[in-house]
Amino acid sequence: MTTQPFDKLQYLLNDFDMAMLVTRNAEGQLRSRPMALAEVANDGTLWFITQRHSGKADDIAHDRRVNVSLQSSMKFISLSGSAELVDDRSKVAELWSEAWKAWFPQGMDDPTLTLLRIHGECGEYWDSSGASGIKYLIEAGKAYLTGTRPDVADDPKIHAKVQL
Repeated sequence: MTTQPFDKLQYLLNDFDMAMLVTRNAEGQLRSRPMALAEVANDGTLWFITQRHSGKADDIAHDRRVNVSLQSSMKFISLSGSAELVDDRSKVAELWSEAWKAWFPQGMDDPTLTLLRIHGECGEYWDSSGASGIKYLIEAGKAYLTGTRPDVADDPKIHAKVQL
């Protein structure tokens, strides 16, 4: 397993099917909603499928800055960047999952369907799974017994900030 922060972030991103997309509406309020992750590109770009006329599309038209958060019981990612709606039917066909027909009854040709591309600018991850999790538990136990904090800040297997 790689310990390079960018590679680790990319590896962890590929473990997720769902994410929370955070946008800012015209009134400046933050909005968060669950999204099915369609693809993670090698450069950290995230792809989603959404409705052309939706609250998130309106928010993005007002402010392209977004955050995507992903969480499992032992892995956490925060990715900040910019969003854009993309009309590309060949990319829709490439990404299409039949499960999405619940939201798009006409399938991949549904005229309300569009792509949402998130260009990641920076990301941060926390991984407490596998061997990393064992190391974290040991460090947390030592910290508890000594009244200090766990010493994992410089371990890219567990946590790192990444510029994309």
